[in-house]
Amino acid sequence: MMRISETVKHLLIINVIMFIGTLVVGQDLFFDWFAMHFPKSDAFQLWQIITHMFMHGGITHILFNMFALWMFGTPVEQALGSKRFLFIYISAGLGAVALQVAYYYFDFYPLLSNISDLGFSSDIIKSIVNLDIVDYNISGKGYFSQEIFENKLLSLFTDNNLDKSLLNQNSFNSLYEMNVITHNSTMVGASGCIMGILAAFGMMNPNAELMLIFLPIPIKAKYFIPGIIILDLISGLTGQSFFSPSNTAYMAHVGGALIGFLIMWYWKKTQFNRNRWD
Repeated sequence: MMRISETVKHLLIINVIMFIGTLVVGQDLFFDWFAMHFPKSDAFQLWQIITHMFMHGGITHILFNMFALWMFGTPVEQALGSKRFLFIYISAGLGAVALQVAYYYFDFYPLLSNISDLGFSSDIIKSIVNLDIVDYNISGKGYFSQEIFENKLLSLFTDNNLDKSLLNQNSFNSLYEMNVITHNSTMVGASGCIMGILAAFGMMNPNAELMLIFLPIPIKAKYFIPGIIILDLISGLTGQSFFSPSNTAYMAHVGGALIGFLIMWYWKKTQFNRNRWD
């Protein structure tokens, strides 16, 4: 059995501690504090850019991620050393959140332009997109309700002396979608960091044979890893899930892998020996 490296061990411990914290404190409250929220959300805090990397949504989520961290992180750290390994890990996590949030804004800003003629202040818009419009059915599963949104929106109009006649179906739909994006863009998980480490592993071990758990066919890393990234990109653009749950932040995977690749490419190509990894 491969011996776990020191930094990987510490990262595993931090992730497990944060997961236990989620169970003890409660997922709703712990996610409010440490998950990555959309920047337009009232729940957003700067520290979440880092802390969300150590949060997980369930036992399966953390088990798969920590297994991948041990499996690929240990040989990468052994080859690069702890400082470079940690640099890739955190940088990939930052690249992951940057690309995923940018993708959310790509959907958000066209909707914002649709309501520009309403003349709402930024404070009013922020209040609208942060309205709690989740309804819960008998099973306790929540879903976004246009009816609740309409009622709360009209109430907000009344409280702020806004002209309700300004609203039409297009502007109403845009405000509703902006609200959904704000509440449905919470990110947790180390997947972006691990995708960066996976990209680094593939560049250092292109001929290593890897397999999917449910597809036990050995595939060389130089084909396997780009294939996984391409599938994530397709999923992010189309919403079609291949292997992961439908609520996966696919662009975060792509962003993490891209940063890991770029860092390794620079370290390999640089003329300065202190930056080379090979």
